[in-house]
Amino acid sequence: MKKNLLLTALFIIIASSCSFAQNNASYRSSLKQLMQLSGAEGTYKGVISQMITLFKQQQPSVPAAFWDEFTVEMNKVAIDQVVDLILPAYQKHLTEEEIKGVIAFYKTPVGKKYASKTPVITQESMIAGQVWGKTLGEKVIKRLREKGYLKK
Repeated sequence: MKKNLLLTALFIIIASSCSFAQNNASYRSSLKQLMQLSGAEGTYKGVISQMITLFKQQQPSVPAAFWDEFTVEMNKVAIDQVVDLILPAYQKHLTEEEIKGVIAFYKTPVGKKYASKTPVITQESMIAGQVWGKTLGEKVIKRLREKGYLKK
């Protein structure tokens, strides 16, 4: 009796872990598609390019062929590596059906335009954020001086 109960429990554990692995693979595939359609994959490749440019400047004696080969290699695996890293966060906050809904949006004309404009919008927003941050910092310093916490 104990043996049957143990075998049944073991079977349930194995079956549920296989089911989770299949669900995880499906979710991962959907997330990867989302990253590609949203333009995130291109963004990650841009980051790789920028990092390699910095390394080239720091290591000028390394032949260009090395950097070219390394860039190709990293671009092949970048999206898979990133998806593996961000998968738990997405699974924690969005169901696969929700991911598929976002994918459907990115397949529309508006979604495609949004994806293509996001890098420029992000860049311009960062500049606006820097201006805002500078203004906020100036207000904090002014207020600290007014209250006597900071000497002029």
